[in-house]
Amino acid sequence: MEKYSRIFVVVMDSLGVGEMADSEEYGDVGVNTLEHISQSVESFEIPNLRRLGIANLCNLKQVEPIERPLAYFTKMNEKSCSKDTMTGHWEIMGLEGKQPFKTFTDTGFPPELIEELEKRTGHKVIGNKSASGTAILEELAEEEIATGHMIVYTSADSVLQICGQEETFDLQELYRCCEIAREITMRDEWKVGRVIARPYVGRKRGEFKRTSNRHDYALKPFGKTALDALMEAGLDVISIGKIKDIFDGEGITRALKSKSSVHGMEQTIQIAKEDFHGLCFVNLVDFDALWGHRRNPQGYAQEIEKFDVNLGVLLELLKDEDLLIITADHGNDPTYTGTDHTREKVPFLAYSPSMIGFGKLPETDTFAAIGATVVDNFGIPMPEGTIGTSLLKELV
Repeated sequence: MEKYSRIFVVVMDSLGVGEMADSEEYGDVGVNTLEHISQSVESFEIPNLRRLGIANLCNLKQVEPIERPLAYFTKMNEKSCSKDTMTGHWEIMGLEGKQPFKTFTDTGFPPELIEELEKRTGHKVIGNKSASGTAILEELAEEEIATGHMIVYTSADSVLQICGQEETFDLQELYRCCEIAREITMRDEWKVGRVIARPYVGRKRGEFKRTSNRHDYALKPFGKTALDALMEAGLDVISIGKIKDIFDGEGITRALKSKSSVHGMEQTIQIAKEDFHGLCFVNLVDFDALWGHRRNPQGYAQEIEKFDVNLGVLLELLKDEDLLIITADHGNDPTYTGTDHTREKVPFLAYSPSMIGFGKLPETDTFAAIGATVVDNFGIPMPEGTIGTSLLKELV
């Protein structure tokens, strides 16, 4: 018999809560996304996250821990050998990534790949380096608009990103080029985790702005996940934000695309007002994309505060048969060097109005405890080859 009829899993993308035992091997020493954000701002108003116990996980300069939080809380360690978005989300739903995706951060993409991409798309490639998405627009967008060339760039992640001005390059043309790039980069020697369409508007430097028409072309998960198990059991699997892209649509029954993290929470609130039976899986990307990678702790703090306001609304809507889990997929300490993700533990906050208990749980050795908990709740087994031990019996 199921304990909860609706489960909400909300991923605050990149909200790490401290370094792991192996963080130094990834070049990340002393990192702690949440803690360092709290130390970088004069005020940090997150009353609802505090009520759930988030300040009991880290030494937050601006937020005191609470003696009797509403939720169960702990830190989760990543078992997979990476610190990227896809690996983190896939592990949440049961897959251990044993091989990191290929990156081209230091060299850009090889000439053979670029030559084939140019030939098949009909566009000359400019850029082909690791760069900030906003900085490369300032550098090359005017040239792209004037010539019809195509900006291609990467980052510390396993991504190939293509920019296109929505009017002059055309959004559908951008998507076509990305589909070609995805096909090319399916080869083992060039296989990247995601190809991302990065549309923008504006005509001159200082005016360029990326739009919400971004589209991710991800690899399919290498095995079945908790999402597949839920869908095959006839349950609803509602994705909000870029969840559908991350899983390439696998195991998703309904998908909502978000314009921002605030919009994503507004959509989650709306779903909470509807009847469904199963999982609502939410990714809120702005923490990572707008603030973590850009090393802006003040902006990150403000984004968390905006989330906290909507979290208060969501908490009021939850019923006794609902379970809310708040977590992250990796870290991205905005006070650290470089612009890469940081190898960190992530939070686990679990709350239901029907809970009579609360408090700290033992740390987990994998994010996959979440997926295992979700399927355990609905009385179905995890797919063969997955990892994770359910925490359902701990949530009383």
